[in-house]
Amino acid sequence: MRLHVGCAMWQLKSWQGRFVPSSGDRLRAYAGWCNAVEGNTTFYATPSLDTVRTWAEQAPADFRFVLKLPRGVTHGSHLSDVSALPEFLRVIEPLGERVHALWVQLPGSFGPGDLAVLARFLRHLPDHFRYAVEVRDPAFFHDPHRLEDTLATVGAEWIPFDTTEFFRTPPTSDAERDAWLKKPRMPLRTAALTDRPIVRYLGRDAEDRTVEGWRKWVPIVADWLREGRSPTFFVHTPDNADAPGLCRRFHDEVRALVPALAPLPTPLIPEDDGPPTLF
Repeated sequence: MRLHVGCAMWQLKSWQGRFVPSSGDRLRAYAGWCNAVEGNTTFYATPSLDTVRTWAEQAPADFRFVLKLPRGVTHGSHLSDVSALPEFLRVIEPLGERVHALWVQLPGSFGPGDLAVLARFLRHLPDHFRYAVEVRDPAFFHDPHRLEDTLATVGAEWIPFDTTEFFRTPPTSDAERDAWLKKPRMPLRTAALTDRPIVRYLGRDAEDRTVEGWRKWVPIVADWLREGRSPTFFVHTPDNADAPGLCRRFHDEVRALVPALAPLPTPLIPEDDGPPTLF
């Protein structure tokens, strides 16, 4: 029984000396705090094979990467041009089982009328990977069964991006104002389709607001674990300054309901700034 928690990245300037060292193996240090990460960088550029080999060396065997497919595939061509996929799939091979799912994030312009395109795309993907789809058109949530049926044909998961707490009240910081303009206002979805549900959650810069917003998720994730599922929960805040510690706090809150849940690893101490703090 494992709950994986993680952030949108494994290094951030504000984390240096606190969660990760200022230089060196930052992924290795991050993996002491969290046991999963969103692979957002692969959306913008396919990394080199040597880079991915370095990731594989630093990440433990039970670490999870949820890697976003290249934007040229999902956004630039609406899934019609897959010429970048063979190289992308070749490059990520060193990660092996650490690739928990390949993440198909679709733009807001991709709506329910494009489901046939999505179905065709998913059917032609290699079946030795797991897939998870994130949609940004709210119309999918009005009649979710059509998308659910499409995903079920290939055993793919639907990734909800819970932004409800973030948009509940106006922004109060520069980071929140920036996120207010960029993040999608998505309806709340709490259903899982597979044995590996994935949730993206956006809180606020204030820790108490972030924790308040995820309260509904704690019993849901606990129930998933009791059902034999293996969930992954990603914690975002507008500045992400405290995200690794918040991930551990979420894990602790779920573990309080499910004592059989294995604890997270003990964090590594950044060599350049003494013992880190959780919050």
